[in-house]
Amino acid sequence: MTAFQRLLVFVRPYRRAFLVGLFCILVTQSVALTAPVVLQRTIDDLAAGVSGAKLTFYGALLLAIGVIRGCFQFLMRRVIIGVSRDIEYDMRNAFFAHLQTLPLSYFQANRTGDLMSRATNDLNAVRMMIGPSVMYAANTLFVFVVAIALMLALDPWLTLWSLLPLPLVSISVKVFGSAIHRRFERIQAQLSELSAVAQEALGGVRVVRAYGQEVSELDRFRRANQEYVNRSRHLIVLQGFFFPSMGLFLGLGAMVVLWLGSRAVVSGRITLGEFVAFNAYLTMLSWPMIAFGWVTNMLQRGMASWKRMVDVLDVPPAIHDAPEAAIYASSELRGDIEFRDLTFAFGSRAPVLRHVSATIPAGTTTALVGVTGSGKSTLVNLLARVQDPPVGTVFVDGIDVRALPLSVLRAAIGCVPQEPFLFSDTIADNVAFGLDGRLGQGGREGRLPRVLDAAAIARLDKDVADFPQGYDTHVGERGLTLSGGQKQRTAIARAIAIDPRILILDDALSAVDTHTEEEILTRLRDVMRQRTSIIVSHRISTVRGADQILVLDEGRIIERGTHDELLGLDGLYADLYRKQLLEEELAAS
Repeated sequence: MTAFQRLLVFVRPYRRAFLVGLFCILVTQSVALTAPVVLQRTIDDLAAGVSGAKLTFYGALLLAIGVIRGCFQFLMRRVIIGVSRDIEYDMRNAFFAHLQTLPLSYFQANRTGDLMSRATNDLNAVRMMIGPSVMYAANTLFVFVVAIALMLALDPWLTLWSLLPLPLVSISVKVFGSAIHRRFERIQAQLSELSAVAQEALGGVRVVRAYGQEVSELDRFRRANQEYVNRSRHLIVLQGFFFPSMGLFLGLGAMVVLWLGSRAVVSGRITLGEFVAFNAYLTMLSWPMIAFGWVTNMLQRGMASWKRMVDVLDVPPAIHDAPEAAIYASSELRGDIEFRDLTFAFGSRAPVLRHVSATIPAGTTTALVGVTGSGKSTLVNLLARVQDPPVGTVFVDGIDVRALPLSVLRAAIGCVPQEPFLFSDTIADNVAFGLDGRLGQGGREGRLPRVLDAAAIARLDKDVADFPQGYDTHVGERGLTLSGGQKQRTAIARAIAIDPRILILDDALSAVDTHTEEEILTRLRDVMRQRTSIIVSHRISTVRGADQILVLDEGRIIERGTHDELLGLDGLYADLYRKQLLEEELAAS
């Protein structure tokens, strides 16, 4: 499907509104084109002698023309530009919805600032192409055709002379239009770069300040900003030649008409009123010619921006529901998990997981232990289909996770990632984030008890009690105002609040002290007895109470059993345990 066809998908639902808008354009310009005829009659009648009543009639007629034209011009703009705003709304929603379906690897390869620029600046250029440019293009075409026909009826020879500059206008549009298109693409690309630089600097403001790099970041932003200004100036120079050249060519035509037309009036070939009407039509053609250049500019900009958006929209979602997923749409999962000979690699890289097989019965707690890079986080990500596992390797309740609807699978999983992400909102709203759509008609009123219970289990309540605004405290962007431990506990509370059948804690206690960790684990034990729990951790103290512990090394499960059983094996797990005991003793001494 071409970029233009993709555009029509969004425009087609509003075709009736566009037809109404085009009707208003026809009425507006039809009424406006009658004004020169009234002027012609008025001037010719003045030469022949006219009564006051007739002059009053002509004046009232011109007033009526102005009122009718104004009313339909308002409707024309209201309908067409209003429709362009509706299409912009649909496009923005579709663009954001598509971004939500793209794999994590896409966001790792493309900067947030660039995507934001496409969703804002590029989309605005597309709206200008769909709305104002369509409106002015229809205006231009109708006025151009009808005005020339009326001018031919008044004096064909004079009309031909007045149209001599038109080939020059066409050449100007062709030459300048393609150059404008290329330069605008470069401007939009640099605007994306500028947005990305600003987003990175503001998002990493703590690191920037910690390393004293404010001046360096300002210089980086200044260079990107200067490049944007330079590219914009190149476009302005081009436009500075484009529009005056249009005015020059039109001025040449007007000069020829004034010279030859005045001689035609003197010779009696046309009347003075006809000459005035002819000049009025020629003047009406001036704006369509200028608008033609402006519309061409908007079309070039709009298509350049739309192609940038299509580049994103054409990226296929990596993870989606299988055709048979509808069978399990109403399923309620218990939480039995099984990995069957799972081997997984990212693209063409070496496998991250190799022949992993394990069973996690519903209602039990399983811990994943291993050195950094052993595949622990990848394993739990495959369970939640953050990455898609190979077919027939990961099962929940005996059903391949790839056959389950994403909504059903992810609704059953509460996950606390290694790096918790908090929204720029209150603590209560962050904890209740996953509750939207789960509480039915209870809505926001039913959230507070679950937020309080979850916060108490995550031991977040003791910190919130010290905040002046309690749970209504705003945490800042990405939880900037909270400590690392407070962020992790907020994320734990968020996962608990949705009451999931499967709870995943991916190194979720790494930023809290051992005393707080023990408090949280004590409170979590009652919660974990009621659901399937997977704990990923490098701390032995976190996992020692698990029903089974899986020890991973280089993507393989090399040991499995309870804490005591693994110590008896005297393998990698026992070695990790002894090292941590030694570290604790050294820290205490």
